[in-house]
Amino acid sequence: MKKQHDFTEGNILKHLIIFSGPIMLTNLLQTSYQFADSLWVGNLLGAQALGAVAVSSTIIFTVLSFVIGLNNAALTILSQQKGQDNDEGLKNYLNAFVVILTILSFTLGAIGFFMAEQLLRLLNTPASMLEEATTYLQVNFLGILFLFGYNFISTVLRALGDSKTPLRFVVTAVLLNIIFDPLFIAGFDMGISGAAYATIVAQGSAFLYGLILVLYRKLAPFTIPKLPSRRAVGLILNLGIPAGLQMAVISAGSAAIMSVVTGFGGAVVAGYGAAQRLDSILMLPAHALGTAVNSMAGQNIGVRDWPRVKRIAKYGVLYNFSIMLVVGIIVVSFAEYGIDLFIDDTNAIEFGTTYLQIIALCYPFLGINFILNGIVRASGAMYQVLVLNIISFWVLRFPLTALFSEWFGQTGIAIGMGASFIISSFIAFLYYRFGKWREKELFARAK
Repeated sequence: MKKQHDFTEGNILKHLIIFSGPIMLTNLLQTSYQFADSLWVGNLLGAQALGAVAVSSTIIFTVLSFVIGLNNAALTILSQQKGQDNDEGLKNYLNAFVVILTILSFTLGAIGFFMAEQLLRLLNTPASMLEEATTYLQVNFLGILFLFGYNFISTVLRALGDSKTPLRFVVTAVLLNIIFDPLFIAGFDMGISGAAYATIVAQGSAFLYGLILVLYRKLAPFTIPKLPSRRAVGLILNLGIPAGLQMAVISAGSAAIMSVVTGFGGAVVAGYGAAQRLDSILMLPAHALGTAVNSMAGQNIGVRDWPRVKRIAKYGVLYNFSIMLVVGIIVVSFAEYGIDLFIDDTNAIEFGTTYLQIIALCYPFLGINFILNGIVRASGAMYQVLVLNIISFWVLRFPLTALFSEWFGQTGIAIGMGASFIISSFIAFLYYRFGKWREKELFARAK
């Protein structure tokens, strides 16, 4: 338990830096699954196969986003219980989350497997990519339980103030993935399905190792699963449904934007796919800081220390802006070299480079959204964050991307998305400053 932190006291900036660092590294390692897949698929199987992976990955995140949302609800509930030092509450809510997540994982996995091709057709996936994308998507759905199992364990540990332990089993998974990717794709001549199988085998190993480690060292109060109380299920669903819808809105918005991208043909889809792989890595600091402030603010909201919550938000925004500004400058300078790692197609590289150079200048503003929404989410104001995400993606990002792509062609995709980042960060600040999220009390009804 010594690796766990009490965020209700001590230096906030020091906590933020120390706690968010391992989260950034863990997220980087997790992203490397897709990064490795993309490198091997792009270089061994070509740009069309890489595009198939990009499209199918969008669907995976869209269909499974409700489970990710439940993880966000878990972070809020468990961090507040940690702040209140409520051991019995931690046990009860952990048990309830395990039962609910297991049921949902099997359900969504089955639905996704059997509807893979139909979902891809909804995105107007080019016919040349459809077969490979369907195969990649179906195999990934087979491993959904592993994916969300070890992500949930990581969420639990972070809520308790431990961001270091998840590194151990994620490192194991990454090493296995690096070994299995080329072996399955080329060695066993499995093609694109080999990349997917390598990923789920690695994730399954991470889940089992993480579960054994946490149980053996008693890092979290997991118990043998049992029927959860109506009260616990009620609170989880009250937060989990809007939290899941938040992720669904985000990922469905990403899917809608992909439908704009696919309209420009295979080269743009491949270039966009490569850019998104890099983008997912470059945004890791902002994602990690959003998770960190969620946990830190959650513990302090649990004891109603609002001045400290305000300071967490202030340091989070300033730290994020400085980091993402540096990242943006680096991307503008070296975008072409990054895209060239994935594909050997002149038109795809040209589009991907231009896209990254434009969007990188707006990274700091997108990071503000992660920080402020993380603070608001920590209070349990999930419906309010849901509305903010609807505005961000469906009122701003998708319409502006579609509009600017009509005006400026394929370059307009990046211009529209960048403009939406800036506007939505301003809206997020207005709600953080003037909204009523501080009035939310999760456990007034649950005591």
